[in-house]
Amino acid sequence: MDPLLTSALVVLLILFLLSMGLWVFASLLLVSMISLFVFADFSLSRIGLIMEPNIWNAATTWELSAIPLFIWMGELFFKTQISEQLFRGLLPWAERVPGRLLHTNVAGSSLFAAVSGSSTATTATVGKITLSALRERGYSDSLSVGSLAGAGSLGILIPPSIPMIVYGIQAEVSISRLFLAGLLPGLLLAIVFGVYIMIISTIRPGIAPSGAAEISGRWFFRSIIDLAPILSLIFVIMGAIYTGFATPSEAAALGLFAAILLLCIMRQLTGALLISTLVSAVKTSCMIGSILISASFLSAAFGLLHIPVEVAQTVAALDLSPVMLLICLSLVYIFLGCLLDGISMIVMTLPVVLPLVINAGFDPIWFGVYLMIMIELAMITPPIGFNLFVIQALSGRSIAGVARSAAPFFFLMVIVTALLVAIPEIAMGLPELLMGR
Repeated sequence: MDPLLTSALVVLLILFLLSMGLWVFASLLLVSMISLFVFADFSLSRIGLIMEPNIWNAATTWELSAIPLFIWMGELFFKTQISEQLFRGLLPWAERVPGRLLHTNVAGSSLFAAVSGSSTATTATVGKITLSALRERGYSDSLSVGSLAGAGSLGILIPPSIPMIVYGIQAEVSISRLFLAGLLPGLLLAIVFGVYIMIISTIRPGIAPSGAAEISGRWFFRSIIDLAPILSLIFVIMGAIYTGFATPSEAAALGLFAAILLLCIMRQLTGALLISTLVSAVKTSCMIGSILISASFLSAAFGLLHIPVEVAQTVAALDLSPVMLLICLSLVYIFLGCLLDGISMIVMTLPVVLPLVINAGFDPIWFGVYLMIMIELAMITPPIGFNLFVIQALSGRSIAGVARSAAPFFFLMVIVTALLVAIPEIAMGLPELLMGR
């Protein structure tokens, strides 16, 4: 059968199984086995021989060890008072800026993203404090929700990032360079969100209450103390990676140790907290690991069916310009974002998409940053966008209402993506400067 038709049937089968409510990892494994059995005429014993080494190699990749450690760190912060201190620490700095405390969503998410590695954890941790506080103070509920939806997704782009680790493993590129490449685009997105809040608050003053609280020098000193836990962990994790002291996986272990030590010093660590956060981290890590394992087998099946090569040749025959290729891929990823979570998007599409973008002349590190922004868009794209569900639970609003509030930030991300395409140095400048070409 024609490989292009085979690939179309495989994709349709995956979407069908997912729409039936089957788990992602089970859908990928089942489709891989059916594809090899039906389209390649492989026996079940031969499929088993192919599956065994692929699953073993995927499950024993050293870089995967960073994922549960970063997840556990985020869980520890989520269930302690660190997030409340983060909000208090940001108050004096936001009070005199147009939009005032609405900026705590953006600044808080940016800082928490730098230690959690997870968009969902960032959104939930920051949102559980800011949404109720902003509502009590009379801020626009729509802009509060929208800014949290947009800024919460920064957990994917600002390092350390769990999806970046997944991409680095799948694409076989340096995770340290990926982390560096995502830093400036992540900060740029945060700045764009902040500028948008300032402009809207200036045009429509009713969005934020007028008047600023009197902030003394003592308040600023206290804010530094409240921000110190997050800032110290950012320094430990990122400093360990970029001074060459530790790999990303080792830095994750170092960061987790520092977080536990910090909570001990703050007298917030208990045995019950350790157990509950560990259980949550194990559950999430097992989910991610199972998807990665099944995706590695799907990639092997795609290779045996010659799907990546045939798709690449077909797209090359269309003679699309690099920009047009990216536009087409963006539309595909926005569509997939309506159906799948970010990690599933990476592992399902990368075997086919990565050869296309490399042949088009794009650096795989740069494409990793582009893909993270596409996943950020997916996080606030209904009906599956995970951040929308998190915010719905926190705010009590409908999914449709949360999606409408997030729409302006969706388009701001699209604008930043266009800037990233026009000026690749936004992503590539820092890793080339600090680590060479």
